[in-house]
Amino acid sequence: MLPLVHLCLYLSALGTAFAATAEEWKSRSIYQLIVDRYALPDGADPTKCNPADQTWCGGTWNTVRENLDYIQNAGFTAIWISPVSQNYQGPRTAYGDPYHGYWIADASKLNDRFGTANDLKALSDEVHRRGMYLMVDVVVNNVMSTSLTPDLSTYMFKDQSQYHPYCPIDWNNITSEQNCWLGDTKVPLPDLNTQNPTVVSGYSTWIKSLVETYNIDGLRIDAAKHVDAEFWPQFCGAAGVYCIGEVFGDDIDFASTWQGPLDAILQYPMYNALVEAFAIPGPQNMSAMSDMIAQSKQKFKDPSVLGNFLENQDLPRWHNLSVDPQSLWNAMVFNWMSDGIPIMYYGQEQGFSGNADPYNREPLWTSKYENSSTYQFVTKLNTLRNFLVSSTDNWLNSTTEVLTTTDYGLAIMKGPVISIMTNIGSPVRAFEPVLDAMANVPVILTCTQHVVGSNGTVEVEYSKGGVPTILVPTSILENSGICGQGNVAVQQTKAQIVSSALSDVLARPMSGFAVAALFLLGLFNSGIGL
Repeated sequence: MLPLVHLCLYLSALGTAFAATAEEWKSRSIYQLIVDRYALPDGADPTKCNPADQTWCGGTWNTVRENLDYIQNAGFTAIWISPVSQNYQGPRTAYGDPYHGYWIADASKLNDRFGTANDLKALSDEVHRRGMYLMVDVVVNNVMSTSLTPDLSTYMFKDQSQYHPYCPIDWNNITSEQNCWLGDTKVPLPDLNTQNPTVVSGYSTWIKSLVETYNIDGLRIDAAKHVDAEFWPQFCGAAGVYCIGEVFGDDIDFASTWQGPLDAILQYPMYNALVEAFAIPGPQNMSAMSDMIAQSKQKFKDPSVLGNFLENQDLPRWHNLSVDPQSLWNAMVFNWMSDGIPIMYYGQEQGFSGNADPYNREPLWTSKYENSSTYQFVTKLNTLRNFLVSSTDNWLNSTTEVLTTTDYGLAIMKGPVISIMTNIGSPVRAFEPVLDAMANVPVILTCTQHVVGSNGTVEVEYSKGGVPTILVPTSILENSGICGQGNVAVQQTKAQIVSSALSDVLARPMSGFAVAALFLLGLFNSGIGL
């Protein structure tokens, strides 16, 4: 039987067109995977995949379909799969084989390494049967070659005029970034001329057919900033679905200009702020977060449809950057409980620690798909977020507000929900209050009974280290099943939130002035079943 939240999403999806808009996507949480590395066919040898070998390991569209329970049981409501187009077919290159799917040959053909058209349709059908969305990665900027003078007959576009002439990129010049070739002289990536009318119309026809044939709900667009911005409205208009683009880099002024031509981008500026604030070791500059939140609200047209992430196929794993697991969980709370669409790269939930390409493309099956602590943690986050999306009127469309920030902590409020994050890490550590006194914050619901102090405060305990905390009003969770909530009548009042490192705060006597029954939803260490 499907859990309640999954069932609600499933029933909702039955009445939804497959072509999903940005507005529909912002209610989702996304699990990103590389098809070749997610799951093996029955009988395959699970010990024969070394990421350093840069070659195929055996995953297919069928093996993804056959192992969707692992994703859905963690509460994810969408999957993002690596590109489905035909890739380079030839001798092994200096950088291995195109197991990842990004070395495009003929975009209009499917990659038979991963299956047939019927296999891809079956995957799409099963994703939708479960009430989930399907996002497909697409590469439009370039094709792949092993020569600076490739045989164009092997590509979708076969005329020299449909490509920019070779030139190395000047990374200080946006025109050069868009017209010159990615890659290098060993594996060059010939650049399509996306200002050529034949290329524009050809791509528009192809993407419309791909989306309609396989009922694709959204597109992740590789190297989006390397294509002229004027191309994207026609391309995404032909697709008729949500388009989120890769705009690599931490310059928010530049990144924000791409929301408009595209529905959204992956939030690289926020990713860099998360690393700066939470990674251990690191600068632990929490003000980078409050600053980036403010800038995002000011500069992006709609932060609520941007993609929040901590890992992907181009970045070192979080565990490679930060040795402390609490740093991951605190950063994850921000991505799930703030504006934007949470995205998790496969293996993050299993603590994978590979550095950059190719070591961050490990096979997932080596984890045995364990019910790890981070898998449990993300399940709780998804359960809560899915409930807030489906059962509240104001959470999803509310704007994230920073309540307070210090060197050690950040408190945000989205709708009626307060999330408290800290960068102190796992060891017990005394520090000044993370949260300054704040007025007009609602009394909240938790999974452990506490009380409001005589001065109208709630104290958050850090004697077990820097665990994140999410506080939810009682009235929101009534009848939710979360924290065992049925029909519960709990007094509502106003409170101020402060933080303390004291281990005995929960034993303090109650005052008769502002006492109310509270519950604290400590997502990692509470041991609760949501």
